[in-house]
Amino acid sequence: MTDLLMRPATEPDAEALHALIAAHVAEGHLLPRQLDDIRAHADRFVVCEQNGAIQACAELAPLSKDVAEVRSLVVAGTFRRAGVAARLVEEINGRAKTAGFKTLTAFTHDARFFVRQGFSIVPRIWVTEKVSKDCFTCPFLFGCKQYAMVLSLEPVERYLATPSAPHRVAVA
Repeated sequence: MTDLLMRPATEPDAEALHALIAAHVAEGHLLPRQLDDIRAHADRFVVCEQNGAIQACAELAPLSKDVAEVRSLVVAGTFRRAGVAARLVEEINGRAKTAGFKTLTAFTHDARFFVRQGFSIVPRIWVTEKVSKDCFTCPFLFGCKQYAMVLSLEPVERYLATPSAPHRVAVA
């Protein structure tokens, strides 16, 4: 898929983004999005296009000053299994780090993809920013079948064992 162009979305892309997302809502993979909402937040999307047609997208949606969500990750059927989604998540990850977020989250029906990207499955209530912002108004609140996924964006310090001076250990 070398002929795909990845780029930031712009407001004129909103209708194409809405159509792509709506097609996947019908498949049962995503919650519906309003065109006005997509238009207002178009600058948060990254798109992949081929010959000027948007074939995939993902949004970096801030939930708090520390937590952002990968939202509306969609790849058109003919471009699936070609690494496009992974490239989009990698781009969103980089944007999140640059923006200073500490955690990236995603909610998905199929956790396998996000696990391959380094995310971990956690109880939904651990992502309080998402629950308080979106879940309470969701029609699927009590029947949610999505997995909550998180990825720490903070560097992990490696603690190396350092030799210590000999000492006696009491054994009972």
